[in-house]
Amino acid sequence: MDKNITIYGAYWCPDCRRSKRFLSEQQIDYDWVDIEKDKEAQAYVEEINKGKRIIPTIVFDDDSILVEPSNAELAQKLGLATTDPHEFHDVTIIGAGPAGLSAAIYAARDGFSVMVIDEGALGGQAATTEALENYPGFPDGISGGEWSQRVVAQAKKFGVEFLQAQSVVGLRSQDSSLWIKTSDGNEYGSCALLIATGADYRRMGIEGEEDFIGAGVHFCSTCDGPFYKGKDVMVVGGGYSATEESFALLNFADSVEMLVRGDKLSVSPLLADKVAGSDKVKVHYNTVVTKLAGSNGKLSDVHVTDKTSGEEKVFHPDGLFVFIGQQPNTDFLKGSEVLLNDHGFIVTGHQLMHHPDWQPDGDEALGLLETSVPGVFAAGDVRAGSTKQVASASGEGATAALLIREYIRTH
Repeated sequence: MDKNITIYGAYWCPDCRRSKRFLSEQQIDYDWVDIEKDKEAQAYVEEINKGKRIIPTIVFDDDSILVEPSNAELAQKLGLATTDPHEFHDVTIIGAGPAGLSAAIYAARDGFSVMVIDEGALGGQAATTEALENYPGFPDGISGGEWSQRVVAQAKKFGVEFLQAQSVVGLRSQDSSLWIKTSDGNEYGSCALLIATGADYRRMGIEGEEDFIGAGVHFCSTCDGPFYKGKDVMVVGGGYSATEESFALLNFADSVEMLVRGDKLSVSPLLADKVAGSDKVKVHYNTVVTKLAGSNGKLSDVHVTDKTSGEEKVFHPDGLFVFIGQQPNTDFLKGSEVLLNDHGFIVTGHQLMHHPDWQPDGDEALGLLETSVPGVFAAGDVRAGSTKQVASASGEGATAALLIREYIRTH
């Protein structure tokens, strides 16, 4: 999307990072000006805000200005739909990633009215992926942005309605209907509901991180490891996922250096011995990443500090993989009857039998993607036990749509 947008902010400002991330997810280019490094820009911001240094201050090509805007306000400015004129749909899908979009296509093609709601970009995390090289049907790969545009266009072809930059804050059942409440106070009802809100990779929250995601900073070895064949990469994290992914990266990279905050790995002795015995994995303990930098939009410098000595260093890896955990997007389900596991992921199907709060209604077995609430299904990364891959999420979305079709037919 061709827009002339300038964001005035600072690297330490969380609202600035949120605004930058929102625009990046929408594939909208912008200019970033750090007022900590540009005194003229700082004076300009203070002039706009009557002497106050308020950031982010965002200036658009029509000379209009938004100060500390919410994502919804940004969406409205950009002409994205944030409300739906229809109060009730056959199917509501929360989440516009691979699972949600695939389900929307299947359900709409079956003749159901479908609304998809997402607080971020259409396409989810996949939309910001540099390239999808393991998605079936694209032997030369396809960029995440192009892939998401194609899938969204396909969904719109079948009449799917989209609500963007709008978060869901509540879920309730009423008689035979399911109702969600959005952050702007509106409520939307449906016969069936699919939760496909995904999970966010935990980020370091440091200067430069957002600028290089997909351009040297990655969160998935399976997805992005092949780009680093014969190269040297670094991994942030010292737990099981970081350690196991480090060895997975050796299927492509020549070497891996791990940056670990603590003085040891938080893994089993067997796995720790495997690391110690490898001549291709090197571990830097008591090491904190403080800043990322680069040029021409590509990561080149990883700034770190040794917690013990205070010494500062700069590494120059070909790529940086961050494995410090995942956070499922399920905050809006707290207080609802949808059961979650200890990590916040939605429990579905036979896994519910092992949940301490599960009270089955009858002897009927639940399908793989059914939650603890009748009519509510879950698919993709938000579901406990999912594989966190685009192709499998799309498959789960299609399966969920077929289960929803049967549910609506029989209720």
